[in-house]
Amino acid sequence: MSRRTALFLTAFGVWSWIIWITFAKNLWDSDRAWTPTGAPTGYFIVHAILTVVSFVLGTIIGVIGWRALRTKQSTNS
Repeated sequence: MSRRTALFLTAFGVWSWIIWITFAKNLWDSDRAWTPTGAPTGYFIVHAILTVVSFVLGTIIGVIGWRALRTKQSTNS
């Protein structure tokens, strides 16, 4: 994997966490997320699942990029 690709994947992983943390906070505070009795709505459940999947995929992609960067650095030393 090229250094450029490894940097892109690492940056994507970091970006994914920044974006989805913000989304999760906004989701939690959303009026559409909770019923008047305080139970989660379908809107909340679907978007919470989307958020968790995105965290997992962003983490996996970021780790792949980070490991590739570390491998490139150790082979260049």
